[in-house]
Amino acid sequence: MNAEHRKTLIAAYKEQPTVAGVFAVQCTATGEAWVGQSRHIDTHQNGLWFTLKLGSCPHADLQRAWTAHQPEDFRFEQLDRLSPDLSDMAQKDELKRRAALWTRRLSARPL
Repeated sequence: MNAEHRKTLIAAYKEQPTVAGVFAVQCTATGEAWVGQSRHIDTHQNGLWFTLKLGSCPHADLQRAWTAHQPEDFRFEQLDRLSPDLSDMAQKDELKRRAALWTRRLSARPL
């Protein structure tokens, strides 16, 4: 890959629109669930799984469950996706509102 091609790929990646949303991580072995929010819902699972595999997840109860079970016992599910038309402030408020709603619905722990 030459430098010009690499620059083109990086520019294309940066131009991709990001979608904010609410997600759930569920442990099928225990039935436990955690609900979180992300401004980049499509790529959030990769980062979360990476920190869990390293043992450096900032959410201690999720890390303990991950360590006690197999990675195959965990499922990442997108629950809500926000419209990209929302302003940053409205998006932030809506993410909090929807995350709280899903936390109650699933009897989950917040992330």
